Amino acid sequence: MKEETTEHAQIIVRSYSDVFEQDIEETLWAFVLDKENRLYQIDSIPFYTSLIASNDIVFADIDPETKQLVYQKTVSYGGHSTIQVVLSDETIAMDDIRDTFSKMRCVSEQVNDDFFVLDVPEDVDYSLVKTELDKLEAEEKIEYAEPSLSDVHRKQTSGL
Repeated sequence: MKEETTEHAQIIVRSYSDVFEQDIEETLWAFVLDKENRLYQIDSIPFYTSLIASNDIVFADIDPETKQLVYQKTVSYGGHSTIQVVLSDETIAMDDIRDTFSKMRCVSEQVNDDFFVLDVPEDVDYSLVKTELDKLEAEEKIEYAEPSLSDVHRKQTSGL
Protein backbone atom coordinates (compact mmCIF):
# COMPACT_ATOMS: atom_id res chain seq x y z
CA MET A 1 0.00 0.00 0.00
CA LYS A 2 1.31 3.43 -0.95
CA GLU A 3 2.01 5.77 1.92
CA GLU A 4 0.37 9.20 1.79
CA THR A 5 2.89 11.95 1.29
CA THR A 6 2.93 15.45 2.62
CA GLU A 7 6.16 16.29 0.83
CA HIS A 8 5.83 19.49 -1.20
CA ALA A 9 7.71 20.76 -4.20
CA GLN A 10 7.72 24.04 -6.08
CA ILE A 11 6.90 23.89 -9.77
CA ILE A 12 7.63 26.70 -12.21
CA VAL A 13 4.84 27.28 -14.74
CA ARG A 14 5.66 29.34 -17.81
CA SER A 15 2.88 30.64 -20.03
CA TYR A 16 1.74 33.57 -22.10
CA SER A 17 -0.87 35.83 -20.49
CA ASP A 18 -3.43 37.36 -22.84
CA VAL A 19 -4.48 39.68 -20.01
CA PHE A 20 -0.97 41.05 -19.42
CA GLU A 21 0.18 40.47 -23.03
CA GLN A 22 3.48 38.99 -21.88
CA ASP A 23 5.16 35.77 -20.83
CA ILE A 24 4.45 34.90 -17.20
CA GLU A 25 6.45 32.69 -14.87
CA GLU A 26 4.64 31.57 -11.75
CA THR A 27 5.68 29.23 -8.94
CA LEU A 28 3.06 26.79 -7.65
CA TRP A 29 3.21 24.47 -4.67
CA ALA A 30 2.43 20.80 -5.24
CA PHE A 31 2.33 17.53 -3.35
CA VAL A 32 4.91 15.03 -4.55
CA LEU A 33 2.87 12.03 -5.73
CA ASP A 34 5.50 10.02 -7.58
CA LYS A 35 8.99 11.53 -7.69
CA GLU A 36 10.39 8.85 -9.99
CA ASN A 37 7.68 9.44 -12.62
CA ARG A 38 7.68 13.20 -11.88
CA LEU A 39 3.98 13.42 -10.95
CA TYR A 40 2.71 16.20 -8.67
CA GLN A 41 -0.67 17.40 -7.42
CA ILE A 42 -1.14 21.18 -7.43
CA ASP A 43 -1.69 22.46 -3.88
CA SER A 44 -1.99 26.20 -4.43
CA ILE A 45 -4.23 28.54 -6.37
CA PRO A 46 -2.61 29.78 -9.59
CA PHE A 47 -2.65 33.59 -9.76
CA TYR A 48 -1.96 34.10 -13.45
CA THR A 49 -1.61 30.72 -15.12
CA SER A 50 -4.49 29.50 -17.28
CA LEU A 51 -5.74 25.94 -17.61
CA ILE A 52 -4.24 24.70 -14.32
CA ALA A 53 -6.17 24.59 -11.06
CA SER A 54 -5.71 23.32 -7.54
CA ASN A 55 -5.83 19.51 -7.28
CA ASP A 56 -4.73 18.93 -10.90
CA ILE A 57 -2.08 16.25 -11.36
CA VAL A 58 0.80 17.46 -13.48
CA PHE A 59 4.01 16.15 -14.96
CA ALA A 60 7.05 18.34 -14.25
CA ASP A 61 10.68 17.87 -15.20
CA ILE A 62 13.95 19.35 -13.93
CA ASP A 63 15.29 22.23 -15.99
CA PRO A 64 18.96 21.34 -16.62
CA GLU A 65 20.08 24.98 -16.32
CA THR A 66 18.13 26.16 -13.27
CA LYS A 67 17.73 22.74 -11.58
CA GLN A 68 14.10 23.68 -10.83
CA LEU A 69 10.98 21.64 -11.54
CA VAL A 70 9.18 23.02 -14.59
CA TYR A 71 5.59 22.20 -15.58
CA GLN A 72 5.36 20.13 -18.76
CA LYS A 73 1.72 19.01 -18.99
CA THR A 74 -1.44 18.26 -17.04
CA VAL A 75 -1.97 14.52 -16.59
CA SER A 76 -5.45 14.71 -15.03
CA TYR A 77 -7.77 17.46 -13.92
CA GLY A 78 -8.88 17.61 -10.28
CA GLY A 79 -12.26 19.22 -10.94
CA HIS A 80 -11.46 22.56 -9.32
CA SER A 81 -11.87 25.90 -11.09
CA THR A 82 -9.81 29.07 -10.74
CA ILE A 83 -11.47 32.47 -11.02
CA GLN A 84 -9.54 35.76 -11.19
CA VAL A 85 -11.33 38.72 -9.58
CA VAL A 86 -10.40 42.39 -9.88
CA LEU A 87 -12.13 45.04 -7.77
CA SER A 88 -13.63 47.83 -9.88
CA ASP A 89 -14.95 49.90 -6.99
CA GLU A 90 -12.34 51.26 -4.55
CA THR A 91 -15.00 51.76 -1.86
CA ILE A 92 -15.65 48.02 -1.60
CA ALA A 93 -13.71 46.05 1.01
CA MET A 94 -11.99 43.07 -0.59
CA ASP A 95 -12.46 41.04 2.58
CA ASP A 96 -16.25 41.45 2.31
CA ILE A 97 -16.24 40.10 -1.25
CA ARG A 98 -13.92 37.24 -0.32
CA ASP A 99 -16.13 36.39 2.70
CA THR A 100 -19.14 36.09 0.39
CA PHE A 101 -17.37 33.35 -1.55
CA SER A 102 -15.88 31.78 1.57
CA LYS A 103 -19.44 31.13 2.76
CA MET A 104 -19.89 29.16 -0.50
CA ARG A 105 -16.83 27.04 0.49
CA CYS A 106 -14.52 28.76 -2.02
CA VAL A 107 -11.01 29.52 -0.81
CA SER A 108 -9.40 32.71 -2.09
CA GLU A 109 -5.98 34.26 -2.02
CA GLN A 110 -5.27 37.98 -2.26
CA VAL A 111 -2.66 38.88 -4.87
CA ASN A 112 -2.60 42.65 -4.31
CA ASP A 113 -4.91 45.51 -3.22
CA ASP A 114 -7.44 44.98 -5.99
CA PHE A 115 -6.88 41.43 -7.28
CA PHE A 116 -7.60 38.02 -5.79
CA VAL A 117 -8.01 34.48 -7.08
CA LEU A 118 -10.78 32.12 -6.13
CA ASP A 119 -10.59 28.33 -5.94
CA VAL A 120 -13.93 26.62 -6.55
CA PRO A 121 -13.88 22.96 -5.40
CA GLU A 122 -15.45 20.31 -7.61
CA ASP A 123 -18.36 19.69 -5.21
CA VAL A 124 -19.42 23.37 -5.05
CA ASP A 125 -22.34 24.36 -7.29
CA TYR A 126 -20.64 26.83 -9.61
CA SER A 127 -23.95 28.20 -10.90
CA LEU A 128 -24.44 29.82 -7.45
CA VAL A 129 -20.90 31.23 -7.47
CA LYS A 130 -21.29 32.52 -11.03
CA THR A 131 -24.64 34.14 -10.18
CA GLU A 132 -22.90 36.09 -7.39
CA LEU A 133 -19.94 36.98 -9.64
CA ASP A 134 -22.33 38.21 -12.36
CA LYS A 135 -24.33 40.25 -9.82
CA LEU A 136 -21.18 41.94 -8.47
CA GLU A 137 -19.96 42.59 -12.01
CA ALA A 138 -23.34 44.08 -13.04
CA GLU A 139 -23.09 46.37 -10.00
CA GLU A 140 -19.63 47.40 -11.30
CA LYS A 141 -17.98 46.24 -8.07
CA ILE A 142 -15.76 43.63 -9.75
CA GLU A 143 -14.61 42.22 -13.06
CA TYR A 144 -13.73 38.55 -13.31
CA ALA A 145 -12.21 35.95 -15.61
CA GLU A 146 -12.44 32.15 -15.67
CA PRO A 147 -8.94 31.04 -16.77
CA SER A 148 -9.48 27.47 -15.59
CA LEU A 149 -13.07 26.26 -15.53
CA SER A 150 -13.55 22.54 -14.87
CA ASP A 151 -15.88 20.44 -17.01
CA VAL A 152 -18.17 19.93 -13.99
CA HIS A 153 -18.51 23.69 -13.44
CA ARG A 154 -18.83 24.43 -17.17
CA LYS A 155 -21.83 22.03 -17.35
CA GLN A 156 -23.44 23.69 -14.30
CA THR A 157 -23.47 27.05 -16.05
CA SER A 158 -24.14 26.04 -19.64
CA GLY A 159 -27.82 27.00 -19.29
CA LEU A 160 -27.21 30.37 -17.61
